[in-house]
Amino acid sequence: MEIREIRADYDDRHLTVYQAYSPVVAGPALAAGRFVPPFKVGRMTWIKPSFLWMMYRSGWGTKPDQECVLAVRITRSGFDQAVREAVPSDEGVGRKPDVRVQWDPERDLHLNQLPYRSLQLGLAGDASRRYVDEWIVGLTDVTALAHEVRDLARAGDLDGARALLPVERPYPRT
Repeated sequence: MEIREIRADYDDRHLTVYQAYSPVVAGPALAAGRFVPPFKVGRMTWIKPSFLWMMYRSGWGTKPDQECVLAVRITRSGFDQAVREAVPSDEGVGRKPDVRVQWDPERDLHLNQLPYRSLQLGLAGDASRRYVDEWIVGLTDVTALAHEVRDLARAGDLDGARALLPVERPYPRT
């Protein structure tokens, strides 16, 4: 495994990324099948192909304003475009690129760091608009799944928790 590797749940046309929001943002988005107000299009939004990294970031969907974990199905062509346009976040100082990339430590079922890194993409401006208006093909609330995986892991049933995880495999670089 490479130190930096995109791992994702994907098929020939689509890829799943994860985001966590408050019910105020997630509820209308789930009802509409896409992000709608109060979500602010154009503002920086971070997408993560790693389920467990999202669990770390959102505290298993328990942190304030991150209580609803969403699986966002997007087009691979949109994701690939974002990856090609991405500028490392630490190189964006002094300018504001529309797509930023960060490589953060991947997490295990106890949310401990693993020795390799997972991708997250920050989308702002036009990239955020394309994400919302062109790339998203569906939203699913996976908060209950997050809680179930957490509860199994905390109870020591790692096999049971692992069996519920989305299948994430190495994603081909474009």
